[in-house]
Amino acid sequence: MILTDYTLQIVSLGSALLGIISGILGSFAVIRKESLLGDAISHSALPGIALAFLMTQSKKTEILLLGALISGLLSTFIILSIVKYSRIKFDSALALILSVFFGGGIVLLTYIQKIPNANQAGLEKFIFGQASTFLKRDIEIMGILGIVLIALVLIFWKEFKIVSFDRDYAESLGFSSQRVNGLLFIMIVTAIIIGLQTVGVILMSAMLTAPAVAARQWTNKLSVMVVLSALFGAISGVIGTILSSLVSKLPTGPMIVIVISIIVIFSLCFAPNRGLIWKYFRDRKKQRTINEDQVLVNLYHLAMNHEDLNHSHNISIIKPDKSMTAKSAKELTKKLESLGSRGLAKKDYFNKWAITEKGLEYVENYFKKEEL
Repeated sequence: MILTDYTLQIVSLGSALLGIISGILGSFAVIRKESLLGDAISHSALPGIALAFLMTQSKKTEILLLGALISGLLSTFIILSIVKYSRIKFDSALALILSVFFGGGIVLLTYIQKIPNANQAGLEKFIFGQASTFLKRDIEIMGILGIVLIALVLIFWKEFKIVSFDRDYAESLGFSSQRVNGLLFIMIVTAIIIGLQTVGVILMSAMLTAPAVAARQWTNKLSVMVVLSALFGAISGVIGTILSSLVSKLPTGPMIVIVISIIVIFSLCFAPNRGLIWKYFRDRKKQRTINEDQVLVNLYHLAMNHEDLNHSHNISIIKPDKSMTAKSAKELTKKLESLGSRGLAKKDYFNKWAITEKGLEYVENYFKKEEL
């Protein structure tokens, strides 16, 4: 369908571009632990859109987004000023500006709706987005801005990377962290404004952070994370657009956010090293090893307290437990067999167990005698 439907091609291309741009810039916001900045800026763009309409009486996308850009930059400046010149924390400043600007935007939109002018209809699309209204001209604007933003990331890659991880070290190398941060904030604001028409002011923060959060689960390297984040963003944009086209009246923006949310959940569960499923099995293996080590230590104590180091012992002596049941005896036998497969313990003809020479060396090397 995407190969033959021109409208679907335009919307899919626009959504993919948004995913790539927000994925790349969002990686820096997530690394710097400033993910909520996207939420505050996107909500702060709403009064700019309304004021741009009131001042020009035009609904041209570029004019409305210019108003959103100015409003977003103003809110960013105010947030940074509050943090710099007061004792208010960064998250409190974000919440304050988000509430004030978004509330002001809703008031202005309500006022616009009461004006007796048919031209006002449609501004509310910027709240939840309306990707289906994409035109070829919108895609061209997104493409040009996207190329500029990606080029800036490539040119200032080293500066962005150093300042994001260690601001003091960047200063010691001669980089102006204030200027680098300022440029990065402007680029993030621009990326957010680009996405307003697609997913709206409420969901745009998800497009900025979700691809980066998903990518972070798969790698510890920033360059790989940025590429993966852009890929996840593009995939969610295309799949969300196709799914919304298959079902009548299914909004494109929320569908894109749902798709990227599924990618995030999958990454959180199944990504190697950081995934919850991976962590669960790793912790179980670690706990099993700890339990086996405790059993081996018990065997070590029994050997040290006996004249013959090779003397075998019954499992009820290896782990004396008055409440030992058949199930716990079976588990203990499994641990002993696992130790036997590692060459740390051995079983005799009467199903009794003793520590081996290798087991003695293992305990003495890995456990301090004073802790035994």
